[in-house]
Amino acid sequence: MEASPPFVTRFAPSPTGLLHLGHAHSALAGWRRARAAGGRFLLRIEDIDPTRCRPEFTDAILEDLSWLGLDWDGAVRVQSAHLAEYRAALDALTARGLLYPCFCTRADIARELAASLSAPHGPDGPLYPGTCRRLPETERAARITAGEAHALRLDMARALALAPPGLSFAEEGEGRIACDPARFGDVVLARKDVPASYHLCVTHDDALQGVTLVTRGEDLKPATDLHRLLQALMGWPEPAYAHHPLLTDATGRRLAKRDRAATLRELRQAGTSPAEARALAGWPD
Repeated sequence: MEASPPFVTRFAPSPTGLLHLGHAHSALAGWRRARAAGGRFLLRIEDIDPTRCRPEFTDAILEDLSWLGLDWDGAVRVQSAHLAEYRAALDALTARGLLYPCFCTRADIARELAASLSAPHGPDGPLYPGTCRRLPETERAARITAGEAHALRLDMARALALAPPGLSFAEEGEGRIACDPARFGDVVLARKDVPASYHLCVTHDDALQGVTLVTRGEDLKPATDLHRLLQALMGWPEPAYAHHPLLTDATGRRLAKRDRAATLRELRQAGTSPAEARALAGWPD
């Protein structure tokens, strides 16, 4: 009888600021599940964006999680140390004709969308109109050779033609949920200023690290459609998913860095105990 894979969850913050109670809620969700199952809990630092991520916030994440009472198994995976792996995944997709270079600026895209009578929208806003998808191969090559900055976009139509029909994912408490990756359009998998996108890196790392249950906020649930497509295209294993409600303040607004949500460091400096912080994060002992 084949043994089932070990139970593995993870917490994967981006070091763009200090952790707040919303982060604590998410980290504790995965940590408690792993410890209850006798499984493994991994910590991953998603610092692929050099314009927003800072090393001091990585140090603060480790300090805050330890203070909160969390431990993790194995070394912390820092994505910026693995750029060659993501490049290899992008190259594999390119070799199959699934990626194309996009030279459009945001202003170019805005102008084309403004000229359109009805631009379709996806989870992240108006869909890319496909301008560079229609460029001749010779023009693409010439512009790349000339050193013109470009992103890499997934040719969604080609990707769906190669993917197995009826993609779905297993959501804890809901069963199988049908996926609709097409609503993302020709999504960017590598930006001009970032070597690989969140979507590519997170699915790559979940597969590499053997994650069996992805616990994360419900705001990321729509992205699972796209992640399942990438998993199918790359032959990566499919984890199960458990998207939890987001922690909110007294007014019902979700806790966020940009809104100056109280950080774990501020709570600690104010004399809050780790147990009290865990309770505030929705996980009383």
